[in-house]
Amino acid sequence: MNVEFTGRQYEITPAIRKEVETGLNKIRKILGDKFETKVILAVEKHRHKAEITISPRNGPIVGVAQATDMHSAVNEAFDHLHKQALKYKTKWLSKKRKAGKKFNGEAAEESLETSVGLSESATVSVTVHKFPSVAKTTEVHLVHAKDSVALRPMTLEEAIKEAHFRDRDVFVFRDPKGKVMVLHRTREGKMELIEAP
Repeated sequence: MNVEFTGRQYEITPAIRKEVETGLNKIRKILGDKFETKVILAVEKHRHKAEITISPRNGPIVGVAQATDMHSAVNEAFDHLHKQALKYKTKWLSKKRKAGKKFNGEAAEESLETSVGLSESATVSVTVHKFPSVAKTTEVHLVHAKDSVALRPMTLEEAIKEAHFRDRDVFVFRDPKGKVMVLHRTREGKMELIEAP
């Protein structure tokens, strides 16, 4: 693990270096050893600022603090980093757990083991239900759209161009022979032709 120190209007002392290393050891226990660290210590108008940036694989975590002395600023910055590292670790673990098994849509009972502490474990039964794919609605909403109906007979190519021009998912027209046709845009974006009897 590399640590890069930068002092702005501040001389970095061995005591501050030791304090930074102690804080990084705590974070190393949470995230492991694979991250780079940049420490910027600055003094501006009697305010001591500490900015500590660690960069694990999924993006940087930054702890910034400001206090009357540098020891307090470094400790506050590490408190912020510690909270963010815990959040980062739990978010990463929850994403990893979710990616393991996919839901197949059928009702099933599964046992889920959760570790409590370091040595105890508990088993919790979980019931998964299948919900209907189409929701039942009681009210019907009707919308009268005159833009979706052609007033004159047209060829299929003209109807497709007109449906695209009017930006309609459903377009009703008559072909040159007088037969009623319906153009329908599917969810994939393709146009379907429905011939009325």
